[in-house]
Amino acid sequence: MFQDLTRRLDRTLKKLAGQDQLTEDNVKEALREVRMALLEADVHYGVAKKLVAAIREKALGTEVMGSISPSQQVVKIVNDELTTLLGGQASELNLKPGAGKHKDMATVMVMGLQGSGKTTFCGKLALRLKKEGRSPMLVAADIYRPAAIDQLHIIGAQVGVPVHSDRERKNAAQIVKLGQRRARDNKCDILIVDTAGRLHIDDVLMDELEAIDKIVPMDEKLLVLDAMTGQEAVNIAVTFAERLDFDGAVLTKLDGDARGGAALSVLEVTGRPVKLVGVGEKMEDLEVFHPDRMASRILGMGDVLTLIEQAEEKMDLDQAEHLATRFAAGEFTLEDFQGQIRQMQKMGPLKGVLKMLPGMNSDMLDKAKVDDNQFVRVEAIINSMTIAERRRPDIINGSRRKRIARGSGTTVSQVNKLLKQYRDMRRMMRQINSAGGLQEFGQKVLGQR
Repeated sequence: MFQDLTRRLDRTLKKLAGQDQLTEDNVKEALREVRMALLEADVHYGVAKKLVAAIREKALGTEVMGSISPSQQVVKIVNDELTTLLGGQASELNLKPGAGKHKDMATVMVMGLQGSGKTTFCGKLALRLKKEGRSPMLVAADIYRPAAIDQLHIIGAQVGVPVHSDRERKNAAQIVKLGQRRARDNKCDILIVDTAGRLHIDDVLMDELEAIDKIVPMDEKLLVLDAMTGQEAVNIAVTFAERLDFDGAVLTKLDGDARGGAALSVLEVTGRPVKLVGVGEKMEDLEVFHPDRMASRILGMGDVLTLIEQAEEKMDLDQAEHLATRFAAGEFTLEDFQGQIRQMQKMGPLKGVLKMLPGMNSDMLDKAKVDDNQFVRVEAIINSMTIAERRRPDIINGSRRKRIARGSGTTVSQVNKLLKQYRDMRRMMRQINSAGGLQEFGQKVLGQR
């Protein structure tokens, strides 16, 4: 996400690195580039204008004039202003038990046009709430498309959440009301309503949404927007805001959006915050929208906090601790190497993980040519080995390498490459252990520089 914007901002801000101080001329030139980068990222022109004006005012203030590191000062200012523009801090869903309009149950209405990812988001939200210890039920309130009802039932089975639907009734509000009763009977504490979508906004859609909210008052009304549509997503949000008082936006497909202008524009234009973002196709790929972390990502400064949270959620911590113990003890086989690869695969595409590391900008990722298929090949090679070969790779001679290559559908050179990577990692492990541990090894390396 934000690849184009990140790349343009990175190049623009680097131009200030050689300046002795911030002046009106070099700030004006840099901000012209920033403004163009924002507009090309499909940020609303009014939002771009306001952001650039705020950056200019602070950059030319007395607190940064004469700074010995003007580029760093500007990066900090841009980061602060982006964070403010995105909402300052994460906006929580209003779904605390007993705090909503229905004391025994929280209610969520999910709205959006067709193709925005609305039904899939309902499943992702249900899974997230289920992991938090809640008991959600999904309601299929689309009375026009049987396929949407079928899709919600499939998703509900996938995430292990009950689904209420009624193919006979043609009144969405009544279906939701009956779903609420069924949810109470099943002791569910959250009702997630998947409403009908349209190819475009019309009065019939709005009247139906208002009728649902009237008969079953909602604690949280979420508008799902396709981030890939850029400025059109913002226009849709504005139209919904004029008719319905929705509480927050959800941006889907943000992992595939190279521009990201919608995320930067929604709050400023509609007054409603972005609360959640979809960052992948899997049901687990739903994140809370953190403005400060997103601003850091846009500026290529990484997002270590989100990376840690994902690791804690998706990785097997017991297995990770076991591998770390074997690593520290100098016991590291190809089975352990395979275990590390499987742990990394749980984090999602490697390129997405690397983007969260500080200093890993888009240009570096392009040059690195990250290929997740490498993991598939490595697994295939290791799976083609015998148990003895995995545990004692030194016994793998020429004939064994040919057999492993044939069994894995790879070449001997690819098998050799894997074995070299394994030996290099084991050699580094031994150097670390002989130096007295990771901290001592790092100090030793730094001392040699």
